[in-house]
Amino acid sequence: MILANVFCFLFFLGTGADPAVSAKSNHCLDAAKACNLNDNCKKLRSSYISICNREISPTERCNRRKCHKALRQFFDRVPSEYTYRMLFCSCQDQACAERRRQTILPSCSYEDKEKPNCLDLRSVCRTDHLCRSRLADFHANCRASYQTLTSCPADNYQACLGSYAGMIGFDMTPNYVDSSPTGIVVSPWCSCRGSGNMEEECEKFLRDFTENPCLRNAIQAFGNGTDVNLSPKSPSFQATQAPRVEKTPSLPDDLSDSTSLGTSVITTCTSVQEQGLKANNSKELSMCFTELTTNIIPGSKKVIKPNSGPCRARPSAALTAVSFLMLKLAL
Repeated sequence: MILANVFCFLFFLGTGADPAVSAKSNHCLDAAKACNLNDNCKKLRSSYISICNREISPTERCNRRKCHKALRQFFDRVPSEYTYRMLFCSCQDQACAERRRQTILPSCSYEDKEKPNCLDLRSVCRTDHLCRSRLADFHANCRASYQTLTSCPADNYQACLGSYAGMIGFDMTPNYVDSSPTGIVVSPWCSCRGSGNMEEECEKFLRDFTENPCLRNAIQAFGNGTDVNLSPKSPSFQATQAPRVEKTPSLPDDLSDSTSLGTSVITTCTSVQEQGLKANNSKELSMCFTELTTNIIPGSKKVIKPNSGPCRARPSAALTAVSFLMLKLAL
């Protein structure tokens, strides 16, 4: 027994850890103490605790509307370095996990006598523009992605944690479902009972909270301090697009990729003729002139009618050709 205690002492001594501190460390309690050292955090935390604990009557536990408003002010106005530590602290025992669960005063802000249907709760949330926006942010930033290392979009833990915290103080307020120090499960206060033929959709919506690998990994990584180098500070919504490969020469928007180069030349030629532009030595007009001269059939004195080809020559072009033939015959 003595040897075992000595070995234990030497082990902690070698790791630089204090056995008493390691056994009794409560990161959630440490987070609350840190908040009390910041004037703004202490003030707003004391405010929502006072409001959410204020009993209205023997039948009315508190004023939930005012409690939600005070919670929104706390999470919106206090830096995340304080709020996240209280909300996502890691725990090794049930006492710590219960303190974490009690962070938002769930008896007033979260729980109710009965659990409403999750789809009904979602409908209520969508009637409020701010709640609707926060819920949409959560689905965008915490949706499970199986193409990333962390299961989060763009491996961005911070965006998911921010979207989760942003829903606190609304009808869709989420919280830890129990005081388990290891199994992290969060959910709104709702169930899928009475969903009828919408039960599958309801279960899918609820699993976005209860079985969300992105959210679970983000909470665990923050608590363990392993999220520092994995997630950028702000969410990135820029989609990477593949470079567009265009044929040479580039085609007008109204032409298909199968259109030949000759069609492009004809289009340019027609445009120049119809607009009455002066001829110059540019590449486009040189090609136009080449196309126009093909109206005279090689080896003959016949001239193709102006309307027989895709390039509509003016009558003056035909007269010029006739004059040229008459002059040649005279010679």
